[in-house]
Amino acid sequence: MKSLAEPVAPLPPADARASESARWRLRLRGQVQGVGMRPFVWRLAQRHGLDGWVGNDGDGVLIEVQGTRAALAAFRAELRTPPPLARIERVECSEQPLQAAARGFAIVASRVGAAHTGIAADVAVCADCLAELFDPAARRWRYPFINCSHCGPRFSIVARLPYDRANTALAAFPPCAECAAEYADPADRRFHAEPLACGQCGPRLLWRARAAELGAPLADVLAETLALLRGGRIVAIKGVGGFQLLCDARNAAAVAELRRRKQRPAKPFALLAANAASFAGLVELDVASQQLLEAPSRPIVLCRQRAGVELAGIAPGLDRLGCLLPAAPLHWLLFHEAAGRPAGMAWTTQPQPLLLVCTSANASGEPLPIDDAEAVTALAGIADAVLGSDRAILARCDDSVVLAHGGGFSCVRRARGWAPQPLRLPRAGPATLAFGADLKNSIGISRGDRAWLSQHIGDLGSVAARRAQWQALEHLLAVLDVQPARVVCDRHPDFASSRAAAEFAAAHGLPVYAVQHHHAHIAAVLAEHGHDGPALGLALDGFGLGDDGAAWGGELLRVEGVHCQRLGHLRPLPLPGGDAAAREPWRMAAAALHVLGRTDEIAVRFAAQPAARTVAALLARGVHCPPSSSAGRLFDAAAGLLGVCATMSYEGEAAIRLEAAARRHGAAAALAGGWTHAGGVLDLRPLLAWLCARQDVAHAAAVFHATLVAALAEWIEWAVQTSGIRCVAVAGGVCLNRVLLDALHASLETRGLRLLQARELPPNDGGLAFGQLWLGLQQT
Repeated sequence: MKSLAEPVAPLPPADARASESARWRLRLRGQVQGVGMRPFVWRLAQRHGLDGWVGNDGDGVLIEVQGTRAALAAFRAELRTPPPLARIERVECSEQPLQAAARGFAIVASRVGAAHTGIAADVAVCADCLAELFDPAARRWRYPFINCSHCGPRFSIVARLPYDRANTALAAFPPCAECAAEYADPADRRFHAEPLACGQCGPRLLWRARAAELGAPLADVLAETLALLRGGRIVAIKGVGGFQLLCDARNAAAVAELRRRKQRPAKPFALLAANAASFAGLVELDVASQQLLEAPSRPIVLCRQRAGVELAGIAPGLDRLGCLLPAAPLHWLLFHEAAGRPAGMAWTTQPQPLLLVCTSANASGEPLPIDDAEAVTALAGIADAVLGSDRAILARCDDSVVLAHGGGFSCVRRARGWAPQPLRLPRAGPATLAFGADLKNSIGISRGDRAWLSQHIGDLGSVAARRAQWQALEHLLAVLDVQPARVVCDRHPDFASSRAAAEFAAAHGLPVYAVQHHHAHIAAVLAEHGHDGPALGLALDGFGLGDDGAAWGGELLRVEGVHCQRLGHLRPLPLPGGDAAAREPWRMAAAALHVLGRTDEIAVRFAAQPAARTVAALLARGVHCPPSSSAGRLFDAAAGLLGVCATMSYEGEAAIRLEAAARRHGAAAALAGGWTHAGGVLDLRPLLAWLCARQDVAHAAAVFHATLVAALAEWIEWAVQTSGIRCVAVAGGVCLNRVLLDALHASLETRGLRLLQARELPPNDGGLAFGQLWLGLQQT
């Protein structure tokens, strides 16, 4: 993900005083704690022969250095290349009085106070630690919690700032003499590495098979774990931000059993392999995809599956596989065990046969378990064994998910490895707290012109999920030490997130602002691009409460700050059965037949559906069929008409399958006369009528996408000519469809229009809180 860091302020020009002595105070702001910044500064000062000190406080890192002006200038210049996890946003420098007694350079204790900095995200094991992990002569050989200043957990183990060991999950593990010596040595890469530990003093693995007691360690739990996996069993392991379920991905029976136990009939599973070389025969890996896979953030990367690859039950009906490389030492150790415990690093770049399903260990709709006892209870009917540890996870953090495409990527889920890296807002404003949406929930906090989004929390449909949202909120407020001045939420009063916002605001005596769902979607994209002027907004989404109380989701908007005007919308389709229509695409197909004047065909065409006659009657009478302009429901109607998906087992399944079908076919021409447009209303009934008689599903899916692109481009051009605005932002859950978005971008580019898309945040509800923050801090 792109760094937020801005260039360090330019150095003053050299002058004749270069040999004079001076003392400078430098303030480093940004992501500068828990990333090896203080030892980096110490080594830099040693190299240039400077006296002084460096320390952490609530504002970041504070430095005082004394020496010749030439040495000070060189020192400051080298601050431009900080440690790999650091993100310096700003360097402030002031002259201080010389101190005659200054001798040497020291690292001083942290100063406690109001925090104005942030905490780094969790990152994968670095190469230096891996080399130790696989070195039989090293004292941390095969130690599953190895880390240093440049890698390991951060966000998931810290309770509050400053980032000191006493404020982390490692507080309960006093370091042994050897670890303490490393911790105290500024020349050591583990200097002040707060999670530092070893097999003598640190956390340990805890094992529970169905017949064993929680916490009873085996002589070698890794060998036992691997044996179970090879035997077709399901094992839960404690990952960086929560428990994960593993099974042998090449064992179809094991995968099917995991689906049965987890009640997850079709939603794709991610695959865990030792390295990119192990994925080479399964997916198409370009340079950008491999860089994403190997990034320290270690996201799940959705890659195009190679033709002829068969992995039963992994991603039914789809052409992409979610690929993941080891994010924690424990992952690495499983592959090391499978490889026969080789010494050295050579094996880590060679293809390895072990391929594992790696999926979140939560039940559907429930939060990710992070506590060992909780996991044992929650997973009793799912996992055959649980491999946990006595190191606590203080913030649950699921795997991030990105979609690789065209040499770049789209963020699908922002969590481990990225949260809570800050984002820049177009301008500063009052500290604001945003509660997001009910689906794919994340919350956001702003301070000045910076915003922090929480990790992905998930859908808020259960009591446990809503409790997890509060826990994430409390944790984020603690690690940022922000006191919000206002609260923002979605306009829908029945959203659990809106109720939580009202409760928080009332408890703290704060004003609460409710903003329209799609306005916030567009605002998120505009803010991410730093656009602070008028723009057109194309919202392609599933659902959001509109200004008129109806279900919106296919909207053409004029947006300028807190003002939003609806210029047009997709012609509404009825939702037979209300919310049920969002789960059963055949109902939306029935709605399409109804608006085409073919209601009498519904019972015959969907005879396999027990409710078909009832739905036809509801549509005919106009009862319990609220209208919706949703683009998501338009995709559902197309998928239902083509038989791609009658009933969804996970959100967005119909649209994802329809996109996969279009990709299988390749490019297609738009249907001539496939839409009409009048008075701002885009009507795609001609396209739906054409789909009714199609037999070639892949071709029809490709034509559907091409026609929708052409219709949207014409619609946008009409709005440009009407408004004179040439900047267009597109957002909403449908914007993860790359067949649609790539073609729309190309079409608008030929018209000389600028299309802004989500980059570092999900275009779906996962990024909504960022737009809410931007709108909320502009409220007067």
